[in-house]
Amino acid sequence: MVDSEGIKKYIRPHLMGFSGYSASTSPDTLEGKIDVPIASVIKMNANENPYGCSPKVLKALAQCKHFNIYPDDGQQELRKLLAKYAGVPAERIVAGHGSNSLIDLIVRLFVGPDDEVVNCVPTFDIYRFSTEICGGALVNINREADFSIDIKKVKAAVSPKTRLIFLATPNNPTGNIIPRQDILEIISTGVPVVVDEAYYEFSGETMMPATAQYNNLIVLRSFSKWAGLAGLRVGYGVFPPGISEYLMAIKIPHNVSVAAEIAVKESLADVKYLHDKVEAVIKERARLYDELKKLTCLKPYPSRANFIYCQVLQGSANELYQKLQRKGILVRYFDNPLLNNGIRISVGKPEHTDALIKALHELE
Repeated sequence: MVDSEGIKKYIRPHLMGFSGYSASTSPDTLEGKIDVPIASVIKMNANENPYGCSPKVLKALAQCKHFNIYPDDGQQELRKLLAKYAGVPAERIVAGHGSNSLIDLIVRLFVGPDDEVVNCVPTFDIYRFSTEICGGALVNINREADFSIDIKKVKAAVSPKTRLIFLATPNNPTGNIIPRQDILEIISTGVPVVVDEAYYEFSGETMMPATAQYNNLIVLRSFSKWAGLAGLRVGYGVFPPGISEYLMAIKIPHNVSVAAEIAVKESLADVKYLHDKVEAVIKERARLYDELKKLTCLKPYPSRANFIYCQVLQGSANELYQKLQRKGILVRYFDNPLLNNGIRISVGKPEHTDALIKALHELE
């Protein structure tokens, strides 16, 4: 019999106690655990676009005859399309299997054992995930009570060992943006700064133009949210001169699928349709926020993303999450003391808001 314990001694020691990324619950895993049919589950836990992708994407994918052929590993056409949309030179763009994979690639390029990464918590947990896998040391700077960033603390945390600073704006899971001037002050440290703009289309705030001025600024974006392509996994980054070449060299070959390339092309050919859906989400975000404010059990925080973070004022956030799940409404709960006993609610369609508010009233 094979001794499974014997092989474990070859695992890198710092990964023996590693805690992975906790993804959102999938409805498929809830059979027999909820009080409603799986088909009627309302998914408000993963910040997905409730309106889906452009119809042009579905049509083009259905007509594609070359899924048996590898995509262009140099991403030449894809980078040109992204460059036109982002307003930057194509040679400074690298696309990836979602922006998550680009975060991982950036950390692999800059961070080794004992190198430091400055992280403003609570925030997107992939920054921790990738840093720890590479053996880097996280320097966590706690956000203020309103989840804003103390710029002085961030700058004071920079040391000769610092290799990266991660800034999510809007921040996930809290939804607030970082003022442009604050970001510029952090960029002035000279350390590579990664500005994660996965929710840019919902906020309208971007540091993209500044990439032409600052050679330590990296901006990341995603097609998962605004374009409804979460299932196809495609994101892109804009990098300082020369850095994109290093990333293209170390990335996994063919890291963006043919299907994802087609989806990007058709999405960018249907931007007006997609932006109309973004506007619908923004409008519904305002209504959802107003409805949540009326509840005595929750304190919603203003958001510039496609979700709203709420502190649970009565009882346990975990219990509320589970009770809503039983009713077939999925929200996100994070077991994190920095999140003040809270849940994150993705903005859905008006009927999703109505169902959620009804369920919350029933649970009050």
